[in-house]
Amino acid sequence: MHVKRLDHLCIAVRDLETARKAWEPVLGKSGPDDAYVHEPEQIRVARYWIGEVGVELMASTTPDGPVARWIEKHGEGLMLLGLNVENTRAAVAELQTQGYPFLPDDRGMVARPFRNCEFAFLDPRKLNGVLTELIDDREDALQQKEAPPSQPFPRAAGKGAPLPRPEREGLAGAGCPARPRRA
Repeated sequence: MHVKRLDHLCIAVRDLETARKAWEPVLGKSGPDDAYVHEPEQIRVARYWIGEVGVELMASTTPDGPVARWIEKHGEGLMLLGLNVENTRAAVAELQTQGYPFLPDDRGMVARPFRNCEFAFLDPRKLNGVLTELIDDREDALQQKEAPPSQPFPRAAGKGAPLPRPEREGLAGAGCPARPRRA
């Protein structure tokens, strides 16, 4: 698997507005470069680009969401390391053959949609307690040829099994956020 770059770091926070007031002066920003709500993951995010790396302040939209549960167990702070890969599904398949477990969502999906990207979470128990996300940012990463969108996939991907294919309605044209490029 080839990691193209460090994509982003996520900081789990209880109160997004309070965290923004604390972090924006430190990051040299007057507001987020990208602010969004991602309902499938139950999160509100303020993303700031520092060079080509995103720093995300992430709060739960529900009291029992994944970020809220993380904070209850670990407290506020650094939650996630995001690595940019060429193709999330290919990276997951490769790592699964090497025995790396992934965390499916509540529907059993390993590779999940976000805008025109896909992402997957490695089980932190395999990586010294670090929640690690693989994410691609290529539009053609969603144009997989192994199966049409209507073909069913297994609910949980086992070693060597094809990954579930989430529905992508409403994602056309959304695009991953523009990443600043070096001059």
